[in-house]
Amino acid sequence: MPDPVTQSVPVVVVGAGPTGVTAATLLADHGVPTLVLDRWESVYPQPRAVHLDDEIHRILARLGVAEEFAAISRPALGLRLLDQNHHTLAQFDRDPARSRHGFPQANMFDQPELEQLLRANLATRPNVQLHGNSEVTGVTQHEPGRVRVTYSDRATGTEHVVETSYVLGCDGANSIVRASIGAAMDDLRFEQRWLVADVVTEAELNQWDGVHQVCDPVRAATYMRIGPDRYRWEFRLRPSETAADFSTMATLRALVAPWIGDVADAELDLVRVTEYTFRAQIADSWRDRNVFVLGDAAHLTPPFIGQGMGAGLRDAINLAWKVAGVINGELPEAVLATYQQERKPHARSMIGLALAMGWAMTAGGHVGNLVRRTVAPRLRLIPGLRDKLTHGATPSLHASALVSKSRRPHHLAGTLCPNPVLADGRRLDMLLGNSFALVTTTRPLAFQCAALAEQGIVVHVAAPGSELERWLRRGHATAAVVRPDRTVMSAGRDGWSLCAAIPGFTLSARTHSTHPTIQTN
Repeated sequence: MPDPVTQSVPVVVVGAGPTGVTAATLLADHGVPTLVLDRWESVYPQPRAVHLDDEIHRILARLGVAEEFAAISRPALGLRLLDQNHHTLAQFDRDPARSRHGFPQANMFDQPELEQLLRANLATRPNVQLHGNSEVTGVTQHEPGRVRVTYSDRATGTEHVVETSYVLGCDGANSIVRASIGAAMDDLRFEQRWLVADVVTEAELNQWDGVHQVCDPVRAATYMRIGPDRYRWEFRLRPSETAADFSTMATLRALVAPWIGDVADAELDLVRVTEYTFRAQIADSWRDRNVFVLGDAAHLTPPFIGQGMGAGLRDAINLAWKVAGVINGELPEAVLATYQQERKPHARSMIGLALAMGWAMTAGGHVGNLVRRTVAPRLRLIPGLRDKLTHGATPSLHASALVSKSRRPHHLAGTLCPNPVLADGRRLDMLLGNSFALVTTTRPLAFQCAALAEQGIVVHVAAPGSELERWLRRGHATAAVVRPDRTVMSAGRDGWSLCAAIPGFTLSARTHSTHPTIQTN
């Protein structure tokens, strides 16, 4: 066996799925050289995730692929709940036009196409290397602040060793990185076997262009149009059934009949039929010193609300800027503790919502059907629930050193800042870049602007009557500090004091001596 080839790089990302590639791209955009290791040579070719919301589309825009993703995705109209006879129980419409984040609220896509897009985009970053066919065999923290990653080239058998400062484990449900930190998955006591079928046809099915959820304890089902000629069905399997029982259009037809009408089997190309076991799990620990887990390595979400893949991208954008800030000397190492503090409760909340939807679809037998017929049509009358189902905003992040919660109602801290079009035609995200920002209705004093600029903090003054001004007013604030991931760190009426709480913020002696009296807004 040849001697290991040793190299050194600031960050190693294990896993080149959507979460890993997103994390590596964000790190590269913060100037951090990164090595990505993936077991497979290329993108897994079979369709898996098919939905992401406007918050995740906004992350894709941060990566620089918004237009390319729009070209391969299809906005969906929302969610329709059906009974076992396919009568509509309730419908929750989503706007296919742009939302407060700048993108459609629901987007359908083919995961292999998205992954190819993300990898092509990653290849434009010169400070990132992606090595496929690389089997990670060990992750050890052998001295403070240093991690050793061993991996083998699956094609040649060559063993390699990489020395790094940080490891991000994006290596899926069977994560070797999670095992290396001694973390275990807490089982949230949900497990169901489902059949997933993907079909291509040029025939028009004449169905409502949103997601159909059939709420039936005997045969719960989901139907989605993915693209111009792509469709997906998911059916809960009975104990005696397997995917092999539905391997042809002839055997699958009885299940999909309510949607395809008299379209002939010959017009339907069955791309894939497979069985998935839907589980709900969350890791008890997401970090050990300089090793972190993200995506499916940290949590498994049943697909009933289409948030599984999106949760991984939320992990990536939450963590990448923090790791980069520590590496670049801009943030104290202590901020890395906020990753699990913020993301784990959020992920658990989204898993809970998915479980609630799964229960609504499958529970209760005949009594459950009666409850659904009674309750579902009234769900839209409950304002909080109606907003969650129609607008899709996810929960705010829990308090941390980077989220200063207020006791006031409608507080902004922990939520995402809107992304409106500004007067110059750009969206806010384009202006803010990768920096902390102060969004305010009152322009800071000249010396304050100079001090903020010296710290790399972008200042945006919201015009009267603008979307941002109205957003601040609804949050009982005139100023908000926005983090690089667009989460609001804090909000209130004194923007200067809010900025002073940003980690690493200092007032230079030169600025202070020139302006000994600090006036607040």
